[in-house]
Amino acid sequence: MKRYIHIALIVLFTALVLLFKVQNIDTVTVSLLTLSLTMPLSLLLIGVYVLGMLTGSFVVGLLRDWLRGARPETAGKD
Repeated sequence: MKRYIHIALIVLFTALVLLFKVQNIDTVTVSLLTLSLTMPLSLLLIGVYVLGMLTGSFVVGLLRDWLRGARPETAGKD
């Protein structure tokens, strides 16, 4: 039963992503300094989402390392 629920969720998620892609086919132009890129809006939004996930995980890892380094060392370790 759990397997069917998993398959149904994958199909639902895939259908939602495809619907999003079809409904956002307008093109947009993105500029940064002297560079300019024209792409579909849906591709831009998915790219921004992925970049946000990557930078978010980087920040969490950096904070974790800082907190780990900020802890005082225990006495007796040589």
